[in-house]
Amino acid sequence: MEIKAVKFRTDGFYSQPFVFGGEEGTEKFDKNIRYRGSLQNYLIDTGDEIILVDTGLPAGTPEEVPDGNSVLYTGKDICSYMEAFAALGYKPEQVTKILLTHKHNDHSGCIAQFPNAKIYVNRDELGAEELRGIDNIVPVDFTDGAYHNFPESQKIAEGIYFIKAKGHTNGNSIIIVENDGLFYMLHGDITYVDEALYENKLSVVFDDLTAARETLDRVREFVRNIPTVYCGTHTPQGYENLEAKRVIDLDDPVPTVFAEVDFSEKQTTGKYVCSICGYIYDPDENDGTAFDDLPDDWKCPRCKQGKDKFNPA
Repeated sequence: MEIKAVKFRTDGFYSQPFVFGGEEGTEKFDKNIRYRGSLQNYLIDTGDEIILVDTGLPAGTPEEVPDGNSVLYTGKDICSYMEAFAALGYKPEQVTKILLTHKHNDHSGCIAQFPNAKIYVNRDELGAEELRGIDNIVPVDFTDGAYHNFPESQKIAEGIYFIKAKGHTNGNSIIIVENDGLFYMLHGDITYVDEALYENKLSVVFDDLTAARETLDRVREFVRNIPTVYCGTHTPQGYENLEAKRVIDLDDPVPTVFAEVDFSEKQTTGKYVCSICGYIYDPDENDGTAFDDLPDDWKCPRCKQGKDKFNPA
C-alpha cells in the first residue's frame, strides 16, 4: 500500500489567532505570528484500488491576494488539483472510491471528475450545497462500532477506516490507514497546522465547539498511544510527516518553521475568495455591490464565516 500527497497550493499562511483562538479568543494571540500553509489532499494506492481522500479546489478557483490584515491565506497555485493528480501517474477512471472528510470546496471541489468512483461521506453532510447533483454518493453511517478510542467508525477496505469526528463541520470525518505498523491519520481540518495539535488549541472555524473539543481530545489521546503519522490538508507539515513517516510525539514537537510572507502589491479583480470554503464573492453577481460595501456582519453564504476570512482575488 502507498499513500501519496496530491499537492496543489504552496506558500500560504495561517495566523496564530486563527489557528489557536477557537476557545480562548483571538485577542490572546499574536497576529504577526504566521505558520506555514499549503493545500494538499491524499491518494491511497492499495494495489487493487485507487482511493482518494478529498479532491481539492474546483478548477478555475482564483488565487487570493493577502495583505497584512489577512488572517489566513491558502497559498499560490502549484497547479490545479486535477493536474496534481495526473502528475502522480493516475487517470480519473482508475479511482474507485473517494473518502470525503467534509463538504468544504477545498476538499470536495473535483468529486465530479472521477466517473467510476463511489463517494463516501458522513450522512450528516448530505444536504450540503457542495454535494448537490452528485449521484454516486455512499452515505457513511459508522456501523462498525468503536475504533480504538473513537466511538464510531466504518471499515472501508482492509486497513482503511472512516472515523466520525464532528466539530469543524457537523459531518466532519477522519480517515485512518494502517500500513506496516504505522497509523496514518488523513484529516481535513482537525487542526490547520501541527502547532495547534501540539499546543492543544482549536481554530476559530467550527460548527460545534463542544464536539470540536471532544474530537481534538480523542485525536491527541490516539496519537499519544498509537504510532501515528499526522497528515493534514493545510500545512506542508502534512506531506512532510508523510514523506518522513514521522510519528507524532506530543512531548517532542517538530520545531516550527514560520511562514515567509510577501505582501507586495498585485492586481486584483474585485472578486473575493473565502479562505475557509472557497466561495467566490463576485460583485457582478450581487447587484454590483463591492465587497467592502457589504455590512460588517455579513457572512459567507456557504460556510457562515465572517468577512475577515475573505481575501481579494
